[in-house]
Order: sequence, then C-alpha cells, then structure tokens
Amino acid sequence: MAARIAQTTGAEHTAILGLGVYRPARVVTNDEVAGPINSSDEWIRTRSGIRTRRFADDSETIQSMSVAAARGALESSGIAVDQVDCVIVATSTHLLLTPAAAPRIATELGMNGSAAFDVSAGCAGFCHSIALASDLVRAGTASHVLVIGVEKLTNTVNPKDRSTAFLFADGAGAVIVGPSDEPGIGPTVWGSDGTQHHAIRQDKDWMEFFHEIDEKGLDAVRPYLAMEGTAVFRWAAHSLEKVCRDAIDRAGLSPEDLDAMIPHQANGRIIEIMARVLKLPEHCALANDIEEAGNTSAASIPLAMEALLRKGESKPGDTALLIAFGAGLSYAAQVVNLPNWK
Repeated sequence: MAARIAQTTGAEHTAILGLGVYRPARVVTNDEVAGPINSSDEWIRTRSGIRTRRFADDSETIQSMSVAAARGALESSGIAVDQVDCVIVATSTHLLLTPAAAPRIATELGMNGSAAFDVSAGCAGFCHSIALASDLVRAGTASHVLVIGVEKLTNTVNPKDRSTAFLFADGAGAVIVGPSDEPGIGPTVWGSDGTQHHAIRQDKDWMEFFHEIDEKGLDAVRPYLAMEGTAVFRWAAHSLEKVCRDAIDRAGLSPEDLDAMIPHQANGRIIEIMARVLKLPEHCALANDIEEAGNTSAASIPLAMEALLRKGESKPGDTALLIAFGAGLSYAAQVVNLPNWK
C-alpha cells in the first residue's frame, strides 16, 4: 500500500486586505498624442472616454512602479513583509522572456524566499491573479499573497498607430490577499476564447523580427502591440454580460447588492454598455478611471479601485464586482469587498 501523502488546509475565507498604487508623474493630454495619429482631442474623447493618461519615464520601470504600489498595499493592510510568502505579478509588458519580474520585486521588498512568478493574461491578469491568490490562501499553500498589476505599455505601442496610441498608458496597482473572518472574495468566473486571439496581439513574434534584421538591417520594424478595436468591442458587448451575471450569482448576490462595479478600463463606451445591460442600481458606483488614466491593462482595476476610494465614491468594505478581459481573449470576474487603501 502506498504511503499516504499529507495535505494542507488553509483559511476558510479570504479578502483583499490592503491596496496601493503607483501613477507615473507625467500627465499626457489628448492633444499630445493626437498629432502623430492625425486625430484630435474630441475624436479621442468621443471614441474612448479618455482625457488624459500617464506615461512613465525611463526611471519608472516595471520593477520600481511595482515596488512603490506594493509598499502602499503593505502599509494599508497592516501586513508585515515577512508575512507575505507569495508574490504574483500580472503584466504583459515585462520585456524579458526570462526571468520573470516577480522574484526581483519580491527581493527588493525584502521578501526573501517567497514564491514569486508572473501571470500573462493580458488585461484580465489582475483578476486571474486574485483568483490564484485566494485559492492559495484557502488551500494553505500561502499565508498572504501580494498581487501586483503593472504595465509600461508605452514600451510596446507604436505612437503612430491610430488604433492603440491614444488608448494605452502606464501604472501599477497592488493588493494583499489573506485570511478573513468573513468571505471577502467570491468565486471567480473565468475563461478564454482563442478564436479571438488576433483581436489584441503582438504583431510579429521575435524570431520573425530577428529574420527581418538579417534581411533589412536597421530598416527592420520592431514588434508592436496591435489591436482590432471593432472586434474587441463586439466581443465584449456580446460576451461579458453573462460573465458578470455568473460572478454575481456564484457570490450568492444580485445586482442590487452591489455598491460598486469596477470593470477593466478598456473603453468608456464598453463600460457604459456593461453598466446599462446589468441594470445596476442608482447607488452603485461605476469606476471610470479611464478618463484620467487611460487603459493600463493589468493595472487598470486596482488603479480604478483606488480612484473610487480616494474620491469617496466607495468606501472600504463595500461590495464590488470586478470584471476584466483582454488578450487571448481571456476574461475573469469576481465579487469582492473593497480594502483599505494607501
């Protein structure tokens, strides 16, 4: 008879215990990005809802932005560095294939020996990582997990590309996930649709680029982020209502129970459509950080969460629906209680 393998068990319930963010210093107006794409402030605002966004400079890196946001999350949660034994970094713009960004971020924070890895799920990466973190704590694999959503999309976007240059921006948000006396993170509804892989993608792989260098030298064009905006819009408008309703149902709630909805800040029009089809109650705050921050992919939900709390439109403990979708196409949603913030 085979020896019996011991199993671990963890906390019955989990919650987001603290939140911190980092917004790059440089504010970029629509007028600044409009010239290279032959556009205008009015066209950008009408199409996306964006008025300004933040661009990181050379000193504001994936690592430095993550560390700053993480320190805010640790402070607001009251959790000590040595209590965190796992770090998950959701990003698509760490431009090293290996190693991952997470181990160096953990080490800079003083989390020596913590498990640390990156998650690549596009704009849905933060919600994917919340799901992983909650399950790790409930299983006893980790005691507290630091989850970071961070992007430096200005490193990946062609400033002359009319479909992307006005949308994407930079920033970082971090949370601490840990044990709770009451349920603070609901079941996650997630999935993917690989038939739509073309909708948001890197426009060529690195081997193709290397072959171009051999053939064209300095005339070779580097890979950029590409997006088919109409395809993304149609997919989101058609598919996300069911994901949202399933996440609310699995949490044992109804839309009337929501105090806030925090969707991925992809496009102002998509946000409005989602709120309308869900028939959110009047008291439910709707995150619209895209107006000031642009689309920051995996960082957008924690940044939007912070904006709601900072402006007093929501408060710690409120019940909020998180919903994100992006490259893959990948999607994820869960209902959470909002944390303390810094």
